[in-house]
Amino acid sequence: MDMLMFQLQKQSQTPLYKQLYREIKKAIIDGTIQVNTKLPSKRKLADYLQISQTTVELAYSQLVAEGFIESRPRKGFYAQPVEELAYLDISHDEPVPKESISYKVDFNSASIDTHSFPFATWRKLTRDILDESNHEWLLSGHPQGDDALRQEIARYLYQSRGVVCDADQIVIGSGTEQLLPLLIRLLDKTLVYGYENPGYALTHSIFSHHDRQAIPIELDPDGINVGELEASDVDVAYVTPSHQFPSGSVLSATKRAQLLNWAAAKPERYIIEDDYDSEFRYTSRPIPALQSMDLSDRVIYISTFSKSLMPSLRIAYMVLPKRLLRAYQKTFLHYSSSVPRHDQQLVAKFMKDGHFARHLNRMRKLYQKKIKQLSSSLALFAPAVAVSGEQAGMHIVLTIETLLSEEELVKRAKEAGIRVTGLQSYDVHKRDGTQPKIVLGFGGLSEQEIHSGITDLMSCWEIQ
Repeated sequence: MDMLMFQLQKQSQTPLYKQLYREIKKAIIDGTIQVNTKLPSKRKLADYLQISQTTVELAYSQLVAEGFIESRPRKGFYAQPVEELAYLDISHDEPVPKESISYKVDFNSASIDTHSFPFATWRKLTRDILDESNHEWLLSGHPQGDDALRQEIARYLYQSRGVVCDADQIVIGSGTEQLLPLLIRLLDKTLVYGYENPGYALTHSIFSHHDRQAIPIELDPDGINVGELEASDVDVAYVTPSHQFPSGSVLSATKRAQLLNWAAAKPERYIIEDDYDSEFRYTSRPIPALQSMDLSDRVIYISTFSKSLMPSLRIAYMVLPKRLLRAYQKTFLHYSSSVPRHDQQLVAKFMKDGHFARHLNRMRKLYQKKIKQLSSSLALFAPAVAVSGEQAGMHIVLTIETLLSEEELVKRAKEAGIRVTGLQSYDVHKRDGTQPKIVLGFGGLSEQEIHSGITDLMSCWEIQ
């Protein structure tokens, strides 16, 4: 054939071989280069286009690999029929890179202190687990999770949270977002769900993605508004009673009793208790779980190892009431656990040998120092800045006396290289409050970073 008339842009950031590959591919697809047409040799095409033979070789190799051309021994390269590959004739423009923001201080509420993780212990246990004598862990395990881990979780929950359950009631999954859909499928499709507002955005989306009617229930200073819940059509209430996200409030004893009485009033009612960061409480002993007070078997307890160990572990668990357990075992009899068995065995061993308890005690003291540093740094800016939600967890809420809006505060912080989140972003109604409120996470920052970060944050907000 005549020499290929391709215009290669040598100043482009796209490599020349990729430009050549695309041009030949397009010509074959649109018929400009017909089937069984012989392509120029690598040397001739390189000379003609004034590029290296290596560039041509790379382009030809890719075309051969994708079936657009064929290399015939001692004959050369020939175009192949591509009728069934016509769908590949699409634009191959280089993707536009997303805006990459590098924050010098990240007050992300989901962060943890990764530098204090017991890597040496974890590494040793991993070697012990990944041993030829444990070959049976290569096979699928129990659908609800390995018994060894469920036994350890049941023991831990009783000792630390007062949760009374058998290991058989526990279901292990790869995150709350995997367990909640399973739970929803156990319950009648006509049931109405209620969730705290402001609240965890993932919960709202899970209910809507599974075509379940869900109603936001407003918060009082001491937790969910039970009066509004009672006046609604809600059948299943999703709550975070020990440390509400994002407000940081703790459900009062009175409201706990009211909530349990609400659930017991009708047979179809349940409470989903998300106990996502209850391990870290700083002003008193951990508050017992709502499930520990439940006499009617109406509380479904959910928690995770994301804050206590690491988010990337992807292990969460739920404790089902016994009447739901039977339905679960019948409905999901043929399911496999979504968590790898060696990860389950590793966590079980970590807990059984006492490493988990020691790790929690160490991290609790570490986070307590951090929140003290955060509180003392913020105290310098009182009364313009008020702090709430500091009794537990790994985030607090700031109430700011300023003429700036919450959106403007977040924007100014971003421009200063500081990540913060407005409380309004967790409100489904996106309402403006009387005073802007900002959520600050501190788990992933050092004490020095916390102090300097608060100083810079107040500076960009012009708070003296």
